[in-house]
Amino acid sequence: MNIRLALDQAERSGATVVPETPIARQEVSVWRLMAQNPDLVPQSYAQDRPRLPTPGQVAGELWATTGEMALEGRAMSRRSLIFHAWVTLRSTFWGFLLGTTLGIAGAIAIVYSRVVNLSLMPWAIISQTIPIVALAPMIIVLSAQVGIEGRGVPKAIISAYLCYFPVLVGMVKGLRSPGTAQLDLLKTYSASSLQSFWKLRLPSSVPYLFASLKIGIAAALVGTIVGELPTGAIRGLGARILIGDQFGTPLAIWAALFAAAILAGVLVTLLDVAQRATLKRMGMGR
Repeated sequence: MNIRLALDQAERSGATVVPETPIARQEVSVWRLMAQNPDLVPQSYAQDRPRLPTPGQVAGELWATTGEMALEGRAMSRRSLIFHAWVTLRSTFWGFLLGTTLGIAGAIAIVYSRVVNLSLMPWAIISQTIPIVALAPMIIVLSAQVGIEGRGVPKAIISAYLCYFPVLVGMVKGLRSPGTAQLDLLKTYSASSLQSFWKLRLPSSVPYLFASLKIGIAAALVGTIVGELPTGAIRGLGARILIGDQFGTPLAIWAALFAAAILAGVLVTLLDVAQRATLKRMGMGR
């Protein structure tokens, strides 16, 4: 990916490269260039703006915009990925909270109402076929029309849109997981529907809920980043990706992508820790 750039740089500096003619240069393969000009290979690994950076370059850029700035006391600088990650994380949190609430409420309605099950579930499935890239600008425009200022609310809505479906499906499965014998046992005790929900259905759905939350938090983060792209935002990981694309700095794009992946991993790990602690407290842990 970078050998052509190294070749151009070598030609501009007056070095002799093979082949000499432009026509022959277009026909020659990258592998032949590398074989006949071995000095170009290390140059392609050390470019300031490579088309495809090496893992070491991405790690260096990631460290320079996170750890190094944190050690210098500039963690919340506009050039720090920690600052942009915090901006993205705030909208992700609110979107995750909204999506989780809607998903759990919808699941309860589906399980306890046949009408809602037949009407809501198909639309919930259909909603996931709409590309979020096409939906995000519409949400942003409508939010501005109703007087919502700033980009935080539209990003949270987009985040919730991707988050609620996994929670909805997981909770429906979890609330329906108790067997017929368990439900009949509660009926023999004259338990009401509310008592059956709190004593049996909700505890049985906890493992399914946490599995859905892990998917939902990652989807919420993706939704927030996607929501930052069409807004022309100047803060957030999505904004860093957009700015890196506009100014031709692939290193900034890759560093922001890795920062988003690390952030998603941390969030999923925290939910996994909470799941283990909760299930152990409920007597369901291994």
